[in-house]
Amino acid sequence: MKYEFSARAHTLVSSPQLSIRTQTRRGTLISLAEELPAEELFPLSLLAEAASTVITADAGALQYGDPEGYAPLREWLTGDWLKGKGVNTAEGGVLLTTGSQQAIDLLSRVYIDPGDRVLVENPTSPGILQALRMQGAVIIPVQGDRNGLLPDHLRAQIHQHRPKMLFATPSYTNPSGILWSLERRKEVLELCTAHNLLIVEDDSYGDLHFKRAGGASPVANYPSLYALENVSKGGHVLYIGSFSKTVAPALRTGWAAGSRELISMMAAAKQMADWQSSSLNQRLLHYLLDVTAFNLREHIAVLNREYSTRLKLMTELLKRPAWKNSEYELPEGGMFLWVSLPEGLDAMLLLKAALAKGVAFLPGQLCSVNGGGNRIRLNFSHPGRDELLLGMNLMSEAVTEFTARS
Repeated sequence: MKYEFSARAHTLVSSPQLSIRTQTRRGTLISLAEELPAEELFPLSLLAEAASTVITADAGALQYGDPEGYAPLREWLTGDWLKGKGVNTAEGGVLLTTGSQQAIDLLSRVYIDPGDRVLVENPTSPGILQALRMQGAVIIPVQGDRNGLLPDHLRAQIHQHRPKMLFATPSYTNPSGILWSLERRKEVLELCTAHNLLIVEDDSYGDLHFKRAGGASPVANYPSLYALENVSKGGHVLYIGSFSKTVAPALRTGWAAGSRELISMMAAAKQMADWQSSSLNQRLLHYLLDVTAFNLREHIAVLNREYSTRLKLMTELLKRPAWKNSEYELPEGGMFLWVSLPEGLDAMLLLKAALAKGVAFLPGQLCSVNGGGNRIRLNFSHPGRDELLLGMNLMSEAVTEFTARS
């Protein structure tokens, strides 16, 4: 039969990002395109210990659980971990989700009607753009600089469009790696509060940060917008995060923290979507974090040292002649380098040439509301050092050949 899909569904199957992911799952293609951590740094032995113990200790681990998530893990999360970030949550103010992407999807379902205006950082995460487009939102970009969103432009967009929501990643924005200044955080929060605008704050990359030039320690302790507002009832910020970037993506455990009213609506939508995220995964994760010798803060420190090394390797490789006249700002954290290509070097056409060489990257158009200029996003966290070197060599060959043809 002829299937008549919704108009918005076609934005999913026609996405270049889906095509890239499909190709990177095949053969030996090196991916600099995806949002993946380093597999060789997963705590495999401790995860194996946790899995064996959790499954054998209680058959309830394989039973249905609460839609809000495994209670002991929620307690661990809202205890020292989030309190260490200055985040205090009210009872019933936390929902465990299948990664941070589901938190975004659930919030979009219960808060956005077709035609609603939503503000986003530009550039921003492709996943956020996809979720909003599926809900029929009108996406409005907000300009920023190295300190975060520009308050004057944000104010103008609010007055012109009367938006319902702002999506933002103040700590190491995907894809640019920007860390908002404390002053800018306060200004944005004040503006949104004054106009009764909900802020969705994604802190999935907030723990991944590097030393600055000269060896100075990074400023990694700016409070989140959620912590700055410090309102547990009727607040203007929904705070989301994930263990995918710091422990292991396959555990598929993220969270949303906010007002009880907001969280209860998202929990109701979650029951319609999948009833609950994996109770087994959540129990396994809780055992890893709370019982085994695993120390999440020490593990993150290891990740940051290694990712800093890989970032330096990538930037050194970008000094080769093939990349002449390309530009980038060194990120202070996250997983990506946001590169501006030389004039005349088209990102989508370059991607075809790179794929033929056996390497992939993400064209900047997928991170932008309105085209994104001629930029590309390169992931440095997933490929090992040797694979990163080979991938960048192949990229350089693709750039050189593309330039010669042009």
